[in-house]
Amino acid sequence: MSESRPPAVDEKARATGQGRAPAAPPSPLTRLGEVPHLGLVVALVLLAVVGLVTVPDSFATASNMVGILSLAATIGVITVGMTFVIIGGGIDLSVGALMALASVWATTLATQAYGPFVMILCAVLVGTGAGVVNGLLISYGRMVPFIATLAMLVAARGLAQRMSDRRTQLVAQGNDAIVELSTTRVLGIPLLVYIFALVVVLGWVLLNRTTFGRRTYAVGGNPEAARLAGIDVRRHTVALYALSGLCCGIAAVLIMARTTTGSSTHGDLYELDAIAAVIIGGTLLTGGRGSIVGSILGLLIFTVITNLFILNGLNTSDQLVAKGLIIVVAVLLQRRSLRTAT
Repeated sequence: MSESRPPAVDEKARATGQGRAPAAPPSPLTRLGEVPHLGLVVALVLLAVVGLVTVPDSFATASNMVGILSLAATIGVITVGMTFVIIGGGIDLSVGALMALASVWATTLATQAYGPFVMILCAVLVGTGAGVVNGLLISYGRMVPFIATLAMLVAARGLAQRMSDRRTQLVAQGNDAIVELSTTRVLGIPLLVYIFALVVVLGWVLLNRTTFGRRTYAVGGNPEAARLAGIDVRRHTVALYALSGLCCGIAAVLIMARTTTGSSTHGDLYELDAIAAVIIGGTLLTGGRGSIVGSILGLLIFTVITNLFILNGLNTSDQLVAKGLIIVVAVLLQRRSLRTAT
């Protein structure tokens, strides 16, 4: 009699675990949890529900929605630049002061004499130039980003106070083109909101569809590996801070349009709001991970919270406490997700 042989075992099944049954597909709930920024969208929806319940006559009006977008526009432009800097492994504490300096410089009598377009150009150049200085100090001066931008914060705020003599400078009547960015509306929405949207779109494209964006992630994730891969880390860092300064210059134009003034007090604590929005949006403070969409959703959450506190007549101090708690929770969740991933 011929010797019986055991049935052949499929080699592929043996390699994948001796023929174990394949893992069950993820549940719909698991897939839902993997949707990008779902938690931020849910938080926005819940805040909207709170507004509809507490102040239904004021919150859901068209004028209030436009007010929220207008308030978010100025800080939002700064937040786009801050997102690039933090993803690249840095930090910029000077953004509020740079916006104030750009607004003061652009509204001096000497600058206003050349018309609105020169004023806009001046604001953009001042912001970009100060950003380049930040980048040079950090990249080639080897200063810690926190210290370099803190020094720029103090210096820029002081220079703005010196130039304006601590007085608010009005945009002259002949330069109405700047003011019209806030007063002119298309489909009921001010032009400055469209400018904000354009900056967000351009920032998203730059971060997600260009070599510059890929290098930003690489530099923030591992600067030494990026250097060995042929990326000029120092030059790229200068470019990141220049981009942040450019956004500060654009934000200065928007704040001039909204308030019709240039002032050394503009942008007070904007750096904290921008950093908080970036953190809430999921960007790691250590760099290497983040997104423009997440940062803008985080900004909208903070802006809606501010709006709800104002409409409900709540204390500003309580608002700051609430924002602080949100930041702490966001950082703790980031650390937990990192531990889970590793």
